[in-house]
Amino acid sequence: MGELKRHQMIHTGEKPYQCTTCGKGFRSSNKLRIHQMTHTGEKPHQCSQCGKTFSQMGSLKKHQMIHTGEKPYQCTTCGKGFRRSNTLRIHQMTHTGEKPYHCSQCGKTFSQMGSLKKHQRVHSGEKSYHCSQCGKTFTQMGSLKKHQMIHTGEKPYHCSQCGKGFKSSSELTIHQMAHTGGKPYHCSQCGKTFRQMGTLKIHQRIHTGEKPHHCSQCGKSFSKMSHLKTHLMIHTGEKPYQCTTCGKGFKSSSALTIHQMTHTGEKPHQCSQCGKTFSQMGSLKTHLMIHTGEKPHQCFQCGKTFTQMGSLKAHLMIHTGEKPYQCTTCGKGFRSSSEFTIHQMTHTGEKPHQCSQCGKTFTHLTSLIRHQRIHTGEKPNQK
Repeated sequence: MGELKRHQMIHTGEKPYQCTTCGKGFRSSNKLRIHQMTHTGEKPHQCSQCGKTFSQMGSLKKHQMIHTGEKPYQCTTCGKGFRRSNTLRIHQMTHTGEKPYHCSQCGKTFSQMGSLKKHQRVHSGEKSYHCSQCGKTFTQMGSLKKHQMIHTGEKPYHCSQCGKGFKSSSELTIHQMAHTGGKPYHCSQCGKTFRQMGTLKIHQRIHTGEKPHHCSQCGKSFSKMSHLKTHLMIHTGEKPYQCTTCGKGFKSSSALTIHQMTHTGEKPHQCSQCGKTFSQMGSLKTHLMIHTGEKPHQCFQCGKTFTQMGSLKAHLMIHTGEKPYQCTTCGKGFRSSSEFTIHQMTHTGEKPHQCSQCGKTFTHLTSLIRHQRIHTGEKPNQK
């Protein structure tokens, strides 16, 4: 079939080659043949370096660039390289601001048709991709594939400098900036720099006050979708990440990772001034403010300053009277999840903190520490 005839099908919508399995139509026999491999599972093209297989030779060639580091398509504006011409074209829209695809329901615009289609599932609620192992559903095939790596433990993208593995090439690219120090995205309002455009956009919401993600149950809004997802677990009680040592559940994988250090005793982050060590980089940064005296977070109502944003948020609830954590047994409200967890023990009778010397148990760790002074004879408040 001639190129002109194939081109005319774009205008006529004609797709004469039909898949006998699912009925999907194609403009060329070659595209039909490639599509049929999705049904047969055939992947005849294999990577000689890692063994991964592909249904198309073009997909194998693109994949091999991961190993060679080749990025033949260069942006003439900023010099950034890409493996595909299509990815370069999409990137160039970040410079021109072009977003030709419009959502008919909310008016939001996108640089890619695929991004629009994914967005439209927010309105339809469609989640057509199912995980066969845990049943979780996703709006995108890419999200499902990335999720399945949680079950398999697969991390195919490796950093050549430190050997760390990642689930996606984008995560690897971002990680590599930790070695190079590259932060190409700048906030025009405060000058702060970021490794990712997405992180910059989220940061800019601090200046605009935008919180586009809303909880359908209580109306609370968030600047990040991830914060909304974590918040929703307050309503559902879901804690999908389990500690294999003690069985305790957590709402996020990062919270589980931090918790596991309580069992291993690992504290990899050290203060250069006093030598104190911490399990989290964030805890070290907060600690350093003791030495510098810095308190960057200020209450706009009373002027009080804090070293941590979390402390400021908790303080603001004094002014607003907000108590977002509600006890389902008695209805009492609390400002923090930790206060709420401790309160629930008054209903369950749970006392998880035990004295190693006499066996007495306590609801609060602080109560146990005070009690232990009976055995040690310590009097901390005595001059």
